Amino acid sequence: QVQLVESGGGLVQAGGSLRLSCAASGRTFSSYAMGWFRQAPGKERECIAGISSWNGVNTYYADSVKGRFTISRDNAKNMVYLQMNSLKPNDTASYYCAAARAAMLHPTMTVNYWGQGTQVTVSS
Repeated sequence: QVQLVESGGGLVQAGGSLRLSCAASGRTFSSYAMGWFRQAPGKERECIAGISSWNGVNTYYADSVKGRFTISRDNAKNMVYLQMNSLKPNDTASYYCAAARAAMLHPTMTVNYWGQGTQVTVSS
């Protein structure tokens, strides 16, 4: 089984930046497509970013974060990152790292493993 642990959440002012980290267990990390989801109270869980397995060349971004967020992976360290810039109050949500045994993670596919979540709060 794959275990995912997020970190890096916190309270920031609008316009600020945060970098979320996801530490993954296992020796087969590179074979998983990885991604980030977020969920605010009363709202649907949203896939906001995905990165392809292996070399991670292919990425996906939801329109709501495109141009502001960047997903990356470091296979040597079993890490996935989400760099979040120009944060807005409506970015406030719990952010979840996700892994899928597939070439690419995107909104329509099934996630195999979830992290516990990390809270991001953006003040106005």
